[in-house]
Amino acid sequence: MHHREIVPTTILSDEQRSFLAAARTATLATIAPDGVPRLVPVCFALVDAAGAAAGPVIYTPLDDKPKRVGDPHDLARVRDILARPDVALLVDRWSEDWSQLGWLRILGRASLVEPGDAPDEHAAAVAGLRAKYPQYADHHLEDQPIIRIAVGATRSWGSLT
Repeated sequence: MHHREIVPTTILSDEQRSFLAAARTATLATIAPDGVPRLVPVCFALVDAAGAAAGPVIYTPLDDKPKRVGDPHDLARVRDILARPDVALLVDRWSEDWSQLGWLRILGRASLVEPGDAPDEHAAAVAGLRAKYPQYADHHLEDQPIIRIAVGATRSWGSLT
């Protein structure tokens, strides 16, 4: 099995970027009010923010899939982010061939991008999500806030290729 030393970095390597581009889902971890991690599977797209210092940003939508609440601002993950913006995103690949196992963990700061508050950023996030997921063609992403995760550090293990 190909092993990689777990070393924090502040930017994504080309190998990590390719792994993210190929991945269809991730698990978002937020922190609930009682301090317990809250996990939810998400779709996501990696977009480089404007300005070299801004670095990579990951967007995850609050889409039209069925939810327990009507207003996306009432979702537990959104309430968590607004109160405690430190999040983690885990992208992993499972295989019966254990030489192909790999994961990438991203630590970052999350915020909400509202359509009217940052229209250019919101439009770029929607475009990135629709390019990765054709299923979003008929979702009303332009009307909903989108979760923005500014990548702070990454750790990876195993085979990312």
